[in-house]
Amino acid sequence: MESMLVIVPTYNEAENLEKLSGQILAQDPRIQVLVVDDNSPDGTGRIADALSAAEPRIHVIHREGKLGLGTAYVAGFKWAIGQGMDYVCEMDADFSHDPGVLKDFLATIPEVDLVIGSRYITGVNVVNWPLSRLLLSYGASLYTRIITGMPVKDPTGGFKCFRRSTLEALDLDAIHSGGYSFQIEVNFKVWRKGLRIREIPIIFVDRAEGSSKMSKAIVREAIWMVWKLKAMALFGRL
Repeated sequence: MESMLVIVPTYNEAENLEKLSGQILAQDPRIQVLVVDDNSPDGTGRIADALSAAEPRIHVIHREGKLGLGTAYVAGFKWAIGQGMDYVCEMDADFSHDPGVLKDFLATIPEVDLVIGSRYITGVNVVNWPLSRLLLSYGASLYTRIITGMPVKDPTGGFKCFRRSTLEALDLDAIHSGGYSFQIEVNFKVWRKGLRIREIPIIFVDRAEGSSKMSKAIVREAIWMVWKLKAMALFGRL
């Protein structure tokens, strides 16, 4: 039976983790969860350990501190490859991503190499964001497409599903970016390898509990990343 791992990076997500993990596992018996916790001060890591002790489909990686979203996913990717998982998903811990979409990922990923849950494939499907945040996100997506030529309408989205073979084709140790930038870099490298990418529509809902991890540094990194990727492609380093 094919297996799917959902990687959930956490930092201060104590309010959400138990409910979210239960909803993820309820979608399909093939699904497992990997929590990658960055030593959350609010005790998220302890909650994750308790959930794992009670449910064999929940696994936990503890990291020494707040090391960033990108490195959390890379750690999860490597764990998934080592465990022989067939499909590997990225998912936020704050309920901005609907666990019900995981069924759509399971139905779609056998046909392609990467499925992206897109906020912008059928218009703008974002709920409860202030206009400034929406303009930043949509503008970043448009900016990325123009500079890199990558035909992905939501290149900064963080809800997606990979085949294990897709992750094995990437040099994970060469990926060091975080946040928006991480999503752009991974999508670009998958696209440049000629692998099959499909976007499916999702509705993104702003988090109800906890606080956003967005920062000016994350935005600046994404601005420069698109030019770095374009230059690397031009010089054949990919």
